[in-house]
Amino acid sequence: MYQTFYFYDLETSGLNPRADRIMQFAGQRTDLYLRPIGEPTNLLVELEEDTLPSPSAIMVTGITPQMTRQDGISEREFCRFLIDEVATPGTTIMGYNSVRFDDEFIRNTLWRNFYDAYEWQWKERRSRWDLLDVVRMTRALRPEGIEWPVTEDGYATNRLELITKLNNISHENAHDALADVVALIDVTKLIKQKQPQLFNYLFGMRMKRSVKKLINLKKPEPFVYSSGRYPSEFEKTTVAYPFAEAKNGNVLVFDLRYNLDEMLAAAENGTYDEKFGHGHHTERRKDSFRTGFFPIVKTLQYNRCPAVAPIGVLDKNDGWQRLGLTREQIEKNIEILRGHPDFPARMQAEEHSEFPPASDPESGLYSGFIPEDDLILCSAVRNNGAEDLRDFRPHFKDERLPDLLMHYKAKNFPNTLTEQETTDWEAYRRTRLEQQSKNFLKELEDIHTKLAKGETFNHRPASECEFFAEELMLWYQSLQGGDE
Repeated sequence: MYQTFYFYDLETSGLNPRADRIMQFAGQRTDLYLRPIGEPTNLLVELEEDTLPSPSAIMVTGITPQMTRQDGISEREFCRFLIDEVATPGTTIMGYNSVRFDDEFIRNTLWRNFYDAYEWQWKERRSRWDLLDVVRMTRALRPEGIEWPVTEDGYATNRLELITKLNNISHENAHDALADVVALIDVTKLIKQKQPQLFNYLFGMRMKRSVKKLINLKKPEPFVYSSGRYPSEFEKTTVAYPFAEAKNGNVLVFDLRYNLDEMLAAAENGTYDEKFGHGHHTERRKDSFRTGFFPIVKTLQYNRCPAVAPIGVLDKNDGWQRLGLTREQIEKNIEILRGHPDFPARMQAEEHSEFPPASDPESGLYSGFIPEDDLILCSAVRNNGAEDLRDFRPHFKDERLPDLLMHYKAKNFPNTLTEQETTDWEAYRRTRLEQQSKNFLKELEDIHTKLAKGETFNHRPASECEFFAEELMLWYQSLQGGDE
């Protein structure tokens, strides 16, 4: 089967994959030597009339809802394009922070449109890969030959537009999806050229089974781990150790930079945050798993392409010094960890779902897998047109799907709705808009305040920023049904 890469990037209406929507998709297929295959794709996706975008996001992307309505394709059409043209057999689908961000938007979009949310990334020898963690590990372990950016206050940063600038890679219009795709391919070429051994190793480690061979509880060994959850001081990289089962077949790992005795003592006397918490420069989000000792204890998810390597890689290129660690420190902290047999159960008890329960069926992807009988009905939904859907009354076993079908029809074939369904959809739409309105109007007010002070956004002219703000208010008013 012919193997290819497909680089892609999204611009979205906000940061929440469950509530926000894709507004732009760009992609380019290459061969495994990173040579382009065919022309790049750059398309807009229509923003539906149940969504208020984040004004701050629009100031960055420059894509207004009106632009998507004028030039975009529907979500339904986008999903068909994605499955037929992007996720072809043998494709490795990849991006920059795509596993945690872009892929989640894709999954939720497929869910809303009655497609399998997972097959596009594994079936028929497809796979996914995230270049952000590849960049992190390259910077931490094999930085030679590449210029690496730092912030004004001296912290390491891996922002794509800064890496391209320092390495003389053309990257005009950063935060435009297609420009970011082209730049990412060039950065990938740079890493492959300067550090081919590490690049090829991490390419092989994108697969879940490869990660499980290195990191498992049957034969636990310390390993090198690069993650955005670790501090910038040591290039987001540490030596970690698997010590307990996590939910969904994953594993809890411990950062061996730390001594568990000291951590537990600090937790007892109330000095934990002072000694261990604030130095991590990491945000504690409410919507994902946190132990009291996060990020020193965190979940490693096998299917998220973690950047991991055997500890032996530190024996070259001053690896131990780069990470500020020693073998003796690692061995000592493993022994201390093993001396607390109750600690794994304590951490398991604190673990909860990364995704809280969703009352909205459109956000219900992670509330459970669809029963097998319903999968056939889902296929019928996405393959039927207006006339077939008008009288289609499937008996779903999954309680999320009847409402989801009504929403799908409302967005794509509104004339197929019954009078009651029309009423129910309009009630849902208004409730969703009301939930979004407060933040939308507050953000828009803040933007107007900054513009009045002469500030602009993403290096745009003030007139352009003012135009975007006007368009956003017009969009808001148009969705109120003439009441505003």
